[in-house]
Formats: sequence, C-alpha cells, structure tokens
Amino acid sequence: MVWVPLSPTSSDRRAPLRAPSTTTMSLEWLTDWSWSLDGLRDFIATGIQSFRDCDATALVAVACLLVLFVWYCYHVGREQPRAYATVNALMQSAEANGVQNGFVYCQLPECVRCSHHDGLNQKLYHNLQEYAKRYSWSGMGRIHKGIREQGRYLNSRPSIQKPEVFFLPDLPTTPYFSRDAQKHDVELLERNFQTILCEFETLYKAFSNCSLPQGWKMNSTPSGEWFTFYLVNQGMCVPRNCRRCPRTYRLLGSLRTCIGNNVFGNACISVLSPGTVIAEHYGPTNIRIRCHLGLKTPSNCELVVGGEPQCWAEGRCLLFDDSFLHTAFHEGAPEEGPRVVFMVDLWHPNVAAAERQALDFIFAPGR
Repeated sequence: MVWVPLSPTSSDRRAPLRAPSTTTMSLEWLTDWSWSLDGLRDFIATGIQSFRDCDATALVAVACLLVLFVWYCYHVGREQPRAYATVNALMQSAEANGVQNGFVYCQLPECVRCSHHDGLNQKLYHNLQEYAKRYSWSGMGRIHKGIREQGRYLNSRPSIQKPEVFFLPDLPTTPYFSRDAQKHDVELLERNFQTILCEFETLYKAFSNCSLPQGWKMNSTPSGEWFTFYLVNQGMCVPRNCRRCPRTYRLLGSLRTCIGNNVFGNACISVLSPGTVIAEHYGPTNIRIRCHLGLKTPSNCELVVGGEPQCWAEGRCLLFDDSFLHTAFHEGAPEEGPRVVFMVDLWHPNVAAAERQALDFIFAPGR
C-alpha cells in the first residue's frame, strides 16, 4: 500500500506532502515538510512502508552478522588460553636448591611466579576472570591478550629480551629509561640518599663479626660475593629487616610507583664485593623497571643491559628494564670496598592504573 496525501484545502495553503522514495527523501519534501502532528504521522507511515519494501535477503544477512558478532564477544570473554610448554619449560629450568640466576625463589606450590607446574597460563587466566567478576573487564584487553598468547610472545621474543614468567604486549621496550620516566620517585630517593646510606653502614658493621649476618642472603655468582638485604621480597615485607631500616622502609611508602603488592616487587640493598661477576640473566617480567640508587660506587664497576654498559653514581638513580639480558660486575681493587646500591622495583610508566590493579590481584603473593 502506498500512502497518498489528501488534496490541499483552501484553508491550507501548504504544498501537498509527497511520499518520499524508499531510499531517500527529496530536497523539496524536506524543505516543505513541517513538524505538525499530521507531518509526524506521515513520516512514521513512510518509514513503515520503507521497511516493508526492504529486501528480505538483506534483513536476514544483517541478522546473521549481528548473531555472529554477539557469539564472538561471548567466545572471547569465555575463552581459556592454551597451555604452552615453552612457559613451563622456562620455569622448570630452575635449580633444585631454589637459586635461579642468582636469585632465591620461594618455591611455594601456590605462587604463580615460583611454582613449577603445568597449567600456569590457565591459573593466570582464572585469576584474571576472578578479578573481572569483582571489578571490571574494562581496560583488561592487553592483559587478556598477554595471558592468552603468552607462549607465542615469549617464544618469539629476540634473545636480548626474554622475561621468564610474564610478558605484557605492546609496551615500549628499551634497556634503560630516563630519569623522567618516574621523576617523582627518582627525586625522592635521591633526596634521601644520606638516610639510606647511614642505615646501610649500620647494617654492614655486622659483617666484621660473622660471615653472613642475620637478614642477609648470599646469591650464587660465577666469582666473588653478592649479598642482598631485602625489605620487600617478591611482594612480601620482611618485618625483621624493615625494623632495622625504619626510615628507608617508611620511604618506600612515599613512592608513587613502587611495586609492593605482587610477586614482581622487590626492595633491597645489594652489595657486590671486589672481583664479583653476576651471570647474565633475564628478569621475570617487562611490567616493571628496576631502579638502582648508588650508595657506594667504586671505579671499574658496570651494569650491562641489552649489551649497553652504564656506570652507577653515588646519590643518583639508574633505571633499566631487567627483562633484557643483563649482568653486573665489580672489577675494582679490594681496598676500594664493595659496590652498594639500593634497589627498588617501579611500575613501567606505560602500564595503566587499571592494569596495575589487575596485575596486583593476578600476581598477589601466595595466589
């Protein structure tokens, strides 16, 4: 049925409304049409007629595309990641005594960083789903993508950067970062250089009484001695050590980007004795940048990240991505004393706030 307007009366001098075509309305009709009740009625009738004139095949095609889109969204949201042997193989390469690349791992069976079992990616995805149920999927696209394709990402990384546990895609990669990357925290650490140095010197006096004082850990090295004194170890505070460095520990609470709530966060004093070489190794993830505040920096000490050497300076911070292949050495004379830095892990500046919250949940200590 085609709608035909009534003939104009003498009291109505407007031009008669013509039925627009099913594809477009003429410029004349748009110009003459006015927003009266009759005009609105005519417009609705025209729309209904246009819909009736549509090709049924086109409507079916649109409906099918809509169903496919809804199914795809549901499938992506419910999809479980495939297990990749490459991730588990990397983690199972740890030494039986719990020392890997010079670092002591907790080896708790429930820890997503230290557990050496199949199905790690499924566990990470389960943690992500649990987080999304409590909070939101908003902003989780990159994390979801990273967990789902973790094996492919790690396997395709160049040998210069191979995080051992978790790789977050689409982050800018560079061995070293400028001080402006985390300007507030860098400046705060450097202003408190003397405070941290004084507390270290008090701690270091205990080495004159015994080979390894309480609270210190010795790490494996090809040569020399490497000691660490942790305030935060894999996201967990070490209360006894923090009580011995109260001002340094309080300082950590003032840092805006310190990683303190997941297994990738550490804060410690790191000591290299003369003649020490740390074996080349990769860090566990690229979501962080490692900050070294120089406390004592003798000559002939270097940090090499991604093949690029840098030297520490007392009272200055050095920022680097430890997911790159890196090493450090102290080739100074014995009388120069140890190389000492205060090390703290900060968030990569390109990890968004929502992602930080989710990663803290997914990689919470003991989860």
